[in-house]
Amino acid sequence: MNKYLRQLFTAVVVLFTVLGLSSTAITAIRANALNSDPRNRRSLYHEVGAPRGSILAADGTVLAKSEPINDPFEYQRSYGDGKLYAPVTGYFSVSQRADRGIEASRNKLLTGESNQLAWQKFKSVFTGSENKGASIETSIDPKLQATTYNQLAGRDAAAVAIEPKTGRILAMVSTPSYDPSSLAGHDSKQVNQEYAQLTSEDSNPMLNRTVSQLYPPGSTFKTVVAAAALESGNYQPDTQIPAGASYTLPNTATQLTNVEGQANGVDGKISFEDALAYSSNTAFAQLGVSLGSKAIEDQAKKFGFDSPVKIDGSESTGSPMQAMSSKFPTDAAPDKLALASIGQGDTQETPLQNAMIAASIANNGVLMKPTLVDRVRSSDLSVISKTMPTVMSTPMSRDTAGKLNEMMRAVVTKENANLAINGTQVAAKTGTAQIGVGNSSIDGWVIGFAPADNPQIAVAVVVHNTDVLGSYAAGPIMKAMMEEALGK
Repeated sequence: MNKYLRQLFTAVVVLFTVLGLSSTAITAIRANALNSDPRNRRSLYHEVGAPRGSILAADGTVLAKSEPINDPFEYQRSYGDGKLYAPVTGYFSVSQRADRGIEASRNKLLTGESNQLAWQKFKSVFTGSENKGASIETSIDPKLQATTYNQLAGRDAAAVAIEPKTGRILAMVSTPSYDPSSLAGHDSKQVNQEYAQLTSEDSNPMLNRTVSQLYPPGSTFKTVVAAAALESGNYQPDTQIPAGASYTLPNTATQLTNVEGQANGVDGKISFEDALAYSSNTAFAQLGVSLGSKAIEDQAKKFGFDSPVKIDGSESTGSPMQAMSSKFPTDAAPDKLALASIGQGDTQETPLQNAMIAASIANNGVLMKPTLVDRVRSSDLSVISKTMPTVMSTPMSRDTAGKLNEMMRAVVTKENANLAINGTQVAAKTGTAQIGVGNSSIDGWVIGFAPADNPQIAVAVVVHNTDVLGSYAAGPIMKAMMEEALGK
């Protein structure tokens, strides 16, 4: 072989090598990055034009589905009662793709691209049929969801209902809300305008307040302090604890008072049960200081504070849906600790976290992992996965939970008769958190469960920026939710 032939041969080998490496880089190494690149129109048409799986309520009600349409994308996503279920479903659009809720947390299953659907994908290749996405069956009770939404309508509010024994989320409502269908159109310009409008609104309708908003919990946090006290072994429901008409925060001149006289106790003392029933600020502030910051902080962490709470999905199924971390101050100074112990100051919670506290007390001290999906089915209706109840933690003993159950019943029987349900024992704790000056700007709370002797539902409700005490702002909403769930 002469010199020129060898050079030509070498050049050809080099070119083929470069071609092979570049092809490998494009088809393998950079495949995921290129597929997810928003400029990749082919990827967009592939994802939007696929028969995306449906999202269903517990009774089979369709919350989201894709139907054939005569346009280049071939399928149109739609949402039944979009505003009602938006915190659960999230949305899917040509500009944002899968965002929030189940649409994001189970995206790979809904598109049919998950490894869990490998057999179905294999069959579709050889049969020439479409690779259809899986359907997601949630734990949401449509009647309870609708009742909750109707109760919250017109307010800046949020509510969560949990089945205490399993952790299944029965209702998740945030108001004001938005209609995901407005973002599901195929006109990208119009969709982007709608998205810009929604995200610019002061009311923030796209925010899922149940998991993505922190609020001062007010007196509902007294259940956490009460649990810490009972767990210490030094307190019983009939233990007399310091109270009084006022309490000067340590090392300050600030006077803490109670809303009503019965919370003052007698001669500066009040029973532990009455302190919770009448929501004595002076008693719980002093109790918090006496227990110490670490005891309350540790108790709060057992309930889930200081860590995000995963609700659904994983990296293998999409973008996991989770609640942001609730907060209790670390190593708080005595005056800060006193305020934090009555749910003010630096204490902040999500509504989901507060529902988890109620559910744990209702479930004999065992906190079940909150879940939103019951099962996943492939397009042939076979079950791919089924969610099993899982213990998240045991924040308190069965004995402590039983005593707290009784004390929370007293909250209703002694002080908040408006929360009572005929023929059913209700356990609850109200809360009124000041977020402004005086009582003109408050967050009204209530948490509770029923029936107290065999809990079927645990609830947390918050109404933001109201001028009504928690018992009257949030209380009727909780009562209506319980009545619906229990068929009253």
